[in-house]
Amino acid sequence: MFYLVLLSTMSQGIIKEEILRDDLKYYFMSPCEKYRARRQLPWKLGVQILKIVMITSQLILFGLNNQLVVSYKEENAMTFKNLFLKDYSGVDEEDYSVALYSQQAVYDSLFYVLDQYRQLGRLSVGPISYAEEDGKLLPLVICKEYYKRGNVEPSDEAYDIDAQLEKVCMANDPTNVSQWKAENVSFFNLEFYRLVDIKITFQLKGINLQTVRSHELPDCYVFFVTITFDNQCHSGKIKIFLDIDALSSACKNWKISGTAQKNTHYLLVFDGFVILVCLTSAVLCTRSIVLAVKLLQRFSRFFRENYNHKVCKTDQKEFLNGWYVLVIVSDAMAIVGSILKMEIQAKSLTSYDVCSIFLGTSTLMVWVGVIRYLGYFQKYNVLILTMKTAFPKVIRFCCCAGMIYLGYTFCGWIVLGPYHEKNYQKNGFPMTDLQRFLREQKDFPPSEEGSEMDTETGMGHPALCCCRRAPSNDDIILIS
Repeated sequence: MFYLVLLSTMSQGIIKEEILRDDLKYYFMSPCEKYRARRQLPWKLGVQILKIVMITSQLILFGLNNQLVVSYKEENAMTFKNLFLKDYSGVDEEDYSVALYSQQAVYDSLFYVLDQYRQLGRLSVGPISYAEEDGKLLPLVICKEYYKRGNVEPSDEAYDIDAQLEKVCMANDPTNVSQWKAENVSFFNLEFYRLVDIKITFQLKGINLQTVRSHELPDCYVFFVTITFDNQCHSGKIKIFLDIDALSSACKNWKISGTAQKNTHYLLVFDGFVILVCLTSAVLCTRSIVLAVKLLQRFSRFFRENYNHKVCKTDQKEFLNGWYVLVIVSDAMAIVGSILKMEIQAKSLTSYDVCSIFLGTSTLMVWVGVIRYLGYFQKYNVLILTMKTAFPKVIRFCCCAGMIYLGYTFCGWIVLGPYHEKNYQKNGFPMTDLQRFLREQKDFPPSEEGSEMDTETGMGHPALCCCRRAPSNDDIILIS
């Protein structure tokens, strides 16, 4: 009787062990092997492939729309610079737009901004107008900031400066610019040795009509324009900066015919389907993680009961699949990005940059997550193994090399930075006198000595003429 009980207990233990071994083997199988073993469809793989197609398509659609928004803002910034900045060349000089070197030029540029702003409706070719609030035009504001007290005598090498800054502002209706400019002459009497900067701020409104061509509803924009006359250096050079901040919102009163509204509904349905697929993917991966934890607990309990041994940390890490965590994080970011995209398309939000971060990062993670399935094939698994082995060493190398690079950067910044011309990288290094002389006259008349030398050395032979003829379009390079 005792023998039968013992045999039954041993057989049950063997059965449990075999079941556990089969479950472990099945867990570590590839999707194709699981399908061959139990004819179970690889749902997670199919969902991931579908998710890649949908999220990538969603990203492309949003990117094309965002490109229109960015180009609209950039082109309006260029428009404002050409409208309000006197003698603007069309290209910014380093970090500023225009430089002034005389007092008269400062006055001319300052009054030019005011005059152009007054007649904006007759100048702009785009749908731009003054900003209004409660039926009233928002004022144009001019502020000048200067030292509270100052007296400078460069010839005597003397100065008396009160470093405390004072700020004086004026705000008036944009249509009465000429009138209040004449009534406030003292305000425009500038003491340049005390002047720190002048800032002109105003608001404009516009409508981005180009989205109609892509069958989407146009957005209304408010442009906060700031024009700064910067004299902080007091070096005789006043820099003019024009900065804009654009805030988009849904237009209040609009009417449009065509397919724009229908196309928006289709996009909203597509985004909703993307959210559904991402939720399915997150649920499947979460389920796999839960099953892996339960399987690890069974395996640990079996080792402890039968071998009185604890599972090592290396074996425990085999059950914790980091790819699932990556997929879940990407799904969460894709869901948030899709919700933001739907709100933007419904004109409830305008957070294009935040939405771009979520959609772009989630797309990156989705494509990286597919590498896991390539690892099941022996030839493609080489990349996975190389990345796993090399990643810690690459990080250590980057830390060491980063210290050297940062040290060199700070040293070069303080030693060479103030004297280095960044223009050389754009236009090349300036030519020396010898290079300039050679470029001006490339063909030299042959001299008698040269002819005799050519005859003696055989250079006069017709077959060697090509050696004497210099290309007409090639640049001259001097090698020392």
